[in-house]
Amino acid sequence: MKRKSVLVVFAFAILMMMAEVPMKMITETQKSSGDNDSIPVDSASTILEKTTETAKNHMDTTTMDSIQLAIYRHNKAVDDSLAQDSINKSRKNGIDSPVEYSAEDSLTYDAASGLAHLYGDSKVKYQNMDLESDQIYMSLDSSLVHATGSIDTTTNELTGTPVFKMGSDEYQSDTMAFNFKTKKGLISSVYTQQEDGYLTSELSKRGANGEMFLQHGRYTTCDDPHPDFYLAMSRAKVRPGKDVVFGPTYLVVADVPLPLAIPYGFFPFTKSYSSGLIMPTYGDETERGFYLRDGGYYFAINDKMDLKLIGEIYTKGSWGLSAATNYRKRYRYNGSFYASYQNTINGEKNMPDYTKQTSFKIQWSHRQDAKANPYSQLSASVNFATSSYERNNLSSMYNPQSLTQSTRTSSVSWSTSFSSIGMTLSSTANLNQNMRDSSISMTLPDLNITIARFYPFKRKKRVGDERWYEKLSVQYRGQFKNEINTKESKLMHSSLSKDWKNGMQHVIPISGNFTLFSYLNVNPSFNFTDRTYFSKAHKSWDTEHQREVVDTLSGFYNVYNWNLSVSASTKLYGMWIPNRKIFGDKIQAIRHVITPSVSYSYAPDFSASRYGYYEQYQKTDADGNVTMVEYSPYQIGAYGVPGKGKTGSISMDLSQNLEMKVKSDDDSTGFKKISLIDELRMSMSYNMSTKVRPWSDLSTSLRLKLTKSYTLNINAVFASYVYEADSVGATPRVSETKTYWGMGKLGRFQGISQNLSYTLNNEKIAKFFKRLRGEKVDDKKDKNRSSQNDDDEWDSDVETNVDKDMEKAKHGAKRKGGSKAETDEDGYMAFQMPWSLSFGYGITMREDQTLSKFNYNTMRYPYKFTQNLNVSGNLRISDGWNISFSSGYDFDNKKISMTTASLSRDLHCFNMSCSVVLAPYTSYNFSFRCNASTLTDALKYDKRSSYSNAVQWY
Repeated sequence: MKRKSVLVVFAFAILMMMAEVPMKMITETQKSSGDNDSIPVDSASTILEKTTETAKNHMDTTTMDSIQLAIYRHNKAVDDSLAQDSINKSRKNGIDSPVEYSAEDSLTYDAASGLAHLYGDSKVKYQNMDLESDQIYMSLDSSLVHATGSIDTTTNELTGTPVFKMGSDEYQSDTMAFNFKTKKGLISSVYTQQEDGYLTSELSKRGANGEMFLQHGRYTTCDDPHPDFYLAMSRAKVRPGKDVVFGPTYLVVADVPLPLAIPYGFFPFTKSYSSGLIMPTYGDETERGFYLRDGGYYFAINDKMDLKLIGEIYTKGSWGLSAATNYRKRYRYNGSFYASYQNTINGEKNMPDYTKQTSFKIQWSHRQDAKANPYSQLSASVNFATSSYERNNLSSMYNPQSLTQSTRTSSVSWSTSFSSIGMTLSSTANLNQNMRDSSISMTLPDLNITIARFYPFKRKKRVGDERWYEKLSVQYRGQFKNEINTKESKLMHSSLSKDWKNGMQHVIPISGNFTLFSYLNVNPSFNFTDRTYFSKAHKSWDTEHQREVVDTLSGFYNVYNWNLSVSASTKLYGMWIPNRKIFGDKIQAIRHVITPSVSYSYAPDFSASRYGYYEQYQKTDADGNVTMVEYSPYQIGAYGVPGKGKTGSISMDLSQNLEMKVKSDDDSTGFKKISLIDELRMSMSYNMSTKVRPWSDLSTSLRLKLTKSYTLNINAVFASYVYEADSVGATPRVSETKTYWGMGKLGRFQGISQNLSYTLNNEKIAKFFKRLRGEKVDDKKDKNRSSQNDDDEWDSDVETNVDKDMEKAKHGAKRKGGSKAETDEDGYMAFQMPWSLSFGYGITMREDQTLSKFNYNTMRYPYKFTQNLNVSGNLRISDGWNISFSSGYDFDNKKISMTTASLSRDLHCFNMSCSVVLAPYTSYNFSFRCNASTLTDALKYDKRSSYSNAVQWY
C-alpha cells in the first residue's frame, strides 16, 4: 500500500515539472506585457490559451500565417497605446498645465536633469501665478522654481529682484523658492502690501493657503521704501486680505527704537463689510479727568443698514452713550440716525461746586429718491439737542461754531398727491429751539389739504370764444395745526387743552383774470376763511385779589372772516436809441419798462358785536378806578382772530426796469443785454375806512446786478406821519393826521440794513491782471468746479449758525488738480502759494428812540448805526502747510469778535494740527496722529485745554 502511494506522488511530481516550462513562458509573456499594459492579467491569459503555439514563438513572425500575423500586430498596437497611458499616469505628480516662460537675454534647458535656466528680464506664468525676475531656475519635473536678482557691478546693488503675483497678492523679494504644485515657498527679504499697510521681513515662509509666516518683520503704513516709522515684529503670521497676528513688537521712528512695546497684537485687513470692535481713544480733560471715548462695536446688519454703538467714560464719574445708523435702499430712500445721551458730573461730591447734568441729542436725516414714488414724498431733517449738550460734549467744546450756535430747526414732512382730482395731502412736524434761553416752539402736527385751481364753469367742449364766467377759478386749502411755545423742562408736562394751541382752518379763494382794452389786466378775487377752535378763554377781573381770572371752556367754536379785492395792472415800454455820432455803435438801445398796478380791497369790521369775536370785562383797580378791558376769547386759537376795524384800502405799486443792449463778440448772437436797474419798486396804500393815519408808509426796494454772481438788494421804508409833542420834554408821539407829504417833504427815513461780502484769492487777482493785459479768461470751468465743490461740502438740510462764506474762505486755497509740478514758460517750476481772503460787512441804520436823544427842534430821533466786520482766510505756503483763520470786529462794543486760527502740517505718514481760540475766551487744541486709518487711534497724541481754565496768552 505504501509502495502505491509513493508511486502516485512521484508521478504527480514528474507531471508538475513537465508543466513548468510552458507556464513559465506564459508568465514571462504576461510580465513583459503587464509592465506596459493596464489590462488585467486574466484577459491576456485567455488570448494566449487560444494561440498557445504562437505564444511560444511570439517574436518569430515568419512562421505565422496571415490570420495569426494580423492578430499579433493588433495586440501589439493596443499594448503600445496602453503602455503610453500608464507612463502619463505615473507622471501625474508633475506639472499638469502649460507653463509659459520667456527671457530677454538667454534660455538654456538641460534635458537630462529637466532644469531650465532663464536670464535677463525673465517671466514665468503658470495658471494664476506670475513670476518676474532677472534670473529664474525652473525644474519642470519637480515643479520647483528659484528666482533671484543680479548684482549691478557699478553700484554693487541687487537689481531685477523677483516679483511674484498670485491672484490679487503681490510679493517683492530678493530671493524666492516656490513650488508651483504645492503653492508653498520660501522667500527672503519679502515686501508686500496689505490694505493700507506694508509688510517686510528678513525671511518668510508661504503656506499652501496663502498664509505667510514672517521672521524679523516690519509693519508700516508709510509707502516710502525707507519708511519714516514701523513696528518691528519678532515673528508674525499674515493671512492676506484678513489680518496679521504678531508677537513681541516695538515702535521704531526714524530708525530709532522707542521704549513702546506690546507683547501681542493684530491688524485686520478685511475688505468685506463685517462687524467688529471699535477701539476707543484716550486722553484727559481738566474737569472730568482721564477718559476713554468713542469705543464700542460696529454691527454690519446687512448691505442696506448698519449700526454703531459707542460710549465714553471718565474717571470722575461722567459717562455717555451714543448710537448711529445709516440706511440706504437703492432707488428708494437713504438716511441716517444719531442719538446720544450724556451724564456729566463736575466737581467733587458733597462740595459746593458739585454739579450733575443729563443731556441728549437726536439727529435724523431722511431723503426719498425722486424716482421712488412721484406722488408721495417723505423727508426729515431733525437736529434736536438740549441746551446743555454742546457745553458738555467734548467734541463741540473746541468747535466755536457748534458751541455758540443759538438756534436749531427740525422738521419732518410727508406729502402725497392725487393727480386725478388735483388734491395734495401733506403733514409736517416742526421744532424750533433757542439754545440761549432753552425755549421751544413746536408744531405737531401741521396737516394740510390743498385742491389745485379749477374752473367750475368752463365748458368741456368749448364752441366759440371763451365767456367771462369761464375764467373764474376756485381753490381750497384746509389746515389743522397743534402748536406750543414753552421751555424744555416744561414740554413733557404741558397740558394739551390748556397749553397747546390748536384748531382747523379752511380757506376758499375765488378769482378771475380778465383783459380790458387789450392792455389792462384786471384780477378780481374773493377770499373766505373759516376757523374751528376746540376751546376759548373767558376772562374776568378778581377785585379781591386784583388779578385777571381766565377760564378755559371746551367745545366747538366757529370764527370766520371774508374780504374781496380787485387789481388792475399793465406794462409801459420805452425805447431810446442813442445818437451814433456821440455814443458810437457799441450801445444799440436802452429799454425802460414801467409796471404800474392799483388794487382795492374791502373787509368789514369783525369786531362788531354781531360777530361775537370780541368781548369786554370791567376792571376795578385798588384805587376804585373802573375801566373796560376788551379781549377776544379766541385769541388762544392757533390761527388767531380777525382784526378789528373796517378796511377799504387802495394800494398803489410802481415797478421799473432798465436794460441796455450792446454789441458783444462773446455772444453767439453778436449782442448781449446788460441790466442797469434790475428792479426799482415803490408801494403805498390808503385806507378810506379810517380817519386815523389812513396813509401807510412808503416802501421802496432797489435790486442791482453788479456782476454775474453778485446782486445788490437795498430796501428802505419812509414813514408818512410826523412826530408830535405837547411840550419840550414831553414824550413824542406819531401824529394821527399830519403827514410829511402834506408838508411837501419826503417821508421820514426809518433806516436800512445791508450785508456785503466778497472773497479774494490768488486766481481772481491773476485773472484781473490778465484782463488788464487783454488776455482772454475762461471762467466756465472754474464756475462749474466751484459749484460742484459747494454742493459736495455743504448740506442745505442742516440747520446751523455758521457763516458759509466765512467757512469756505478758510478752505479756499485748495490746490487745483493733482500733485504734478507745473512749470512756467522758461521751464522753471511755477511759484504757487494759494491764498483766499473773505470779507463780510454788515450795517444797520435805525432810529435811536431814546427819549433823551429826541430833537424837539427838528422833531426827529437821531439815527443809530450798528456795524460788524468779519474776516476769514486761508494760506497754503506749501503742499504740506496750511494756515487758516477767522475773526471780526464789533463796532458797538468796540471789541474783537470770536477769533480762531489753525495750523496743519502734513508729515507724510503723520499729520500735525493745532487750533487756538483767542477771543472772547482762550483755548487750544493740539493733535499729532498717524494718517492711516488702521493706526490713527493707536499712534496719536492729543493735548487740549479746558473751557474752564482759560489760557493766558498775553
